[in-house]
Amino acid sequence: MQLAVFRALWGMTGRLEDQFDQIAEAGYDGLEGFLGVSSLPAAQFSGMVAQRGLKLIMAGGVEKKEDLEPTLKKLAEYQPIKIGLQGGRDSMTHDQARAFYEEALRVEQQIGIPVSHETHRGRPLFTPWDTAFYARELPSLKLVADYSHWVNVLERLPEDQQEAIDVVNAHVFHIHARVGYEEGPQVPDPSAPEYAGQLAWHEKQWKAIIRARQQAGDALMTVTPEYGPPGYLHTLPHTNVPVADLWNVCLWGARRFRQLFAETT
Repeated sequence: MQLAVFRALWGMTGRLEDQFDQIAEAGYDGLEGFLGVSSLPAAQFSGMVAQRGLKLIMAGGVEKKEDLEPTLKKLAEYQPIKIGLQGGRDSMTHDQARAFYEEALRVEQQIGIPVSHETHRGRPLFTPWDTAFYARELPSLKLVADYSHWVNVLERLPEDQQEAIDVVNAHVFHIHARVGYEEGPQVPDPSAPEYAGQLAWHEKQWKAIIRARQQAGDALMTVTPEYGPPGYLHTLPHTNVPVADLWNVCLWGARRFRQLFAETT
């Protein structure tokens, strides 16, 4: 199994062509875009990515079941290797959310591109136990692991939920490798020693996911060190000056995950 590390366009600025060049020159294997990031036609956008030897993952957000098909078909126009989706609402009942994911699975078969659903605040997958419920109910459900949200929502490292998390880990097809902490979805700098405990917990789960994908026979493991700009990234009061450099934080996350992958495989 090989590893492909992606750079999210979230938080990047400047001309799109320059962003693509910067990502390629930094040694990333691909980029993760999202609907609305560019007004370019999908084919032109994808062509520019391919010209730089980069792979493409596309992401989008949908709250209502009836919006799934048009949104996923729009994302499919970019011909990404994978699609990530923030879907549904946390206020949905289990029956409503199950119907939502069943519809997503139907459309996924139609478009022929893997669709993974992100564990995210404000969505039905906002806790380990809820996510495990849907994973058990829908064996073919694919997930994007962004466990930083769980740490924030629960206000603790969910060490007491490992049984549920083990179920979820087996369904993860893409990782958003961002370290969260008890009071927020993003530590200011994951290399800082004061966040060593949070980093260790996240990396334990990422290792388990790597092993699960390897055992499943996947040829490619994908990850995005998806750290965000202000206000995900902390800023100094009254100035809005970031306390860390976002580009360097993401690069550190990429290097760290490559090392983690090599140690695990």
